[in-house]
Amino acid sequence: MFKDFSISAVIAGLIAVAISFAGPSLIIFQAADLAHLDFAHTSSWIWAVSIGSGISGLLLSLKFKAPVITAWSTPGAALLLGSLPAFSFSDAIGAYLFAAVLIIFLAWSGLFDSLMKKIPKQIAAAMLAGILFHFASDVFSAMPKQAMLAVPMFAGFIILRKFQPRYAILGTLLVGILIAIGQGLFHFENIEFSLAQPLWTTPTFSLSAIFTIGLPLALVTMSGQFVPGIAVMRNAGYNTPSKPMVLLTTIFSAILAPFGSHGINLAAITAAICTGRESHEDPSKRYVAGIVCGLAYIVIGLFGGTLVLAFTALPKVLVSTIAGLALVGALMNSLAGAMQDDSERESALITFLVTASGMVLWGLGSPFWGLVFGLLTRAVLQFSGIKVFNRVASEMK
Repeated sequence: MFKDFSISAVIAGLIAVAISFAGPSLIIFQAADLAHLDFAHTSSWIWAVSIGSGISGLLLSLKFKAPVITAWSTPGAALLLGSLPAFSFSDAIGAYLFAAVLIIFLAWSGLFDSLMKKIPKQIAAAMLAGILFHFASDVFSAMPKQAMLAVPMFAGFIILRKFQPRYAILGTLLVGILIAIGQGLFHFENIEFSLAQPLWTTPTFSLSAIFTIGLPLALVTMSGQFVPGIAVMRNAGYNTPSKPMVLLTTIFSAILAPFGSHGINLAAITAAICTGRESHEDPSKRYVAGIVCGLAYIVIGLFGGTLVLAFTALPKVLVSTIAGLALVGALMNSLAGAMQDDSERESALITFLVTASGMVLWGLGSPFWGLVFGLLTRAVLQFSGIKVFNRVASEMK
């Protein structure tokens, strides 16, 4: 490994971690805040997803000599923004376990690919877009509260998206922190270095939580993380088998769920940094970036309590703004994917509207109903189309 070491690969791995903590981790903090989780549960959650991402990515990168970048589920965390406050944390843990076991079964049995083919990708994308929409739009609803903080952050985000899109979230976070310090909104005195203390939560199982959190979490993790994560590696020329990558990361999801982890999976956006030329000109030496990324996750995870204190010292508007802006790219891609096929557009739109509405019916949340209404709409429209076609065809004979 040492002969393959390069500064560029180390930097790529560290940047991938920095971007993960600059945006996606803030979504976790916001979800924890909305669910009124205390410091101990929140720091355990950060510890679990960081350690799980670090160890799984490290093992896979060493095993396959490829830059396998793992992370926690960003769309899964976004799903929890709306659904986690409605359930006890133990019920949510049970739903996390259900999602992990379901993905393990699908990957082990070989049904993963066939299921992804049976659920139209437009409907899956529309459901994800509906989950993300409310929280991305919160960027603008929060602006009047602290305009002198939120507006410059948004301006910085747009400028960075133009010139350095890969580092837009990290740069915007730095802009926000500097402004918050200048305005006296960031209080360092409460921050102290401390090791994270994993906290076990015994899972309980609720059908309502399984259908509202578990099933949508499994679906958005498979369609929104594993599928694009594998695609990033394939596009970079790595033919690493997908089954062991899905299995190992999801086994870590199941093991760490009682400590707060909502899901470990392949990364997509940050993986592009480590699998590209920015990491190393020689593709066979880019796996060093995956190793560095894994080690950095582990180190940061050990100090999860310090990270929680640092982010709780930030103004809430800064956190919600960064979390919302971090979802813009995923929302844009989801909307584009949902609307790309004329024949699926109407059912995808219904899925998006129902999911974005936040409706709760019989104790089940809008992501579940968005999927149900979307699939029913698609079935009716396709059935009607067949009947009309057959009638017209018979009249022409």
